[in-house]
Amino acid sequence: MVMAALLATITIGATACSGQTGAVVAPSVSATNLTASSSPQVPSSTLAPAGKTAELSRSTPVRLQIASIGVDSTLMTLGLRSDGSMQVPTGGFPAGWYSGGPTPGELGPAVIAGHVDMKGPGVFYNLHDVKVGDQVTITEADGSKPVFRVTQVAEYLKDQFPTKRVYGNIDHAGLRLITCGGTFDSQSGHYEDNLIVFADLVATTR
Repeated sequence: MVMAALLATITIGATACSGQTGAVVAPSVSATNLTASSSPQVPSSTLAPAGKTAELSRSTPVRLQIASIGVDSTLMTLGLRSDGSMQVPTGGFPAGWYSGGPTPGELGPAVIAGHVDMKGPGVFYNLHDVKVGDQVTITEADGSKPVFRVTQVAEYLKDQFPTKRVYGNIDHAGLRLITCGGTFDSQSGHYEDNLIVFADLVATTR
């Protein structure tokens, strides 16, 4: 499903992240807002090749875990603004799932956005430390836990945001994590870039 209402307008850039000057650097605290243990890691020997795992039925995502960077966050629901652009989370925590697209594990690209900072480190403050091969686990309302493997971490100038690649059709279940990155522009009050993590479904647990 191509999200036609978004492809011409959506970016995180203008309003997603602000609140501190300078380049993004690793904080001294973990980006977490839950007290439970970090997401379990599925042994690599049990993971399916990227894009080869059977898709799941639609179920609202309620939790995001990225063990490699200490993220364990509930998920809020994001819709569209009146101008057709995607809403962004109202605070540094939690992250938000775009409800106009697939749920994580469904066919197509599920999209989760979060702030890098907002009056202090945000949920995705350490997202730039994610590496190819890292696992991202989502918990859904029906109890399923799709596991995604990171395939790419990329940074784009906000006026070069790859809208079609992020929101367009794909032939498997994918996940995109979006935040701000690069240098903070004190004049505009925003970061210059968007950081995007691309991942593919490789397993499902309960």
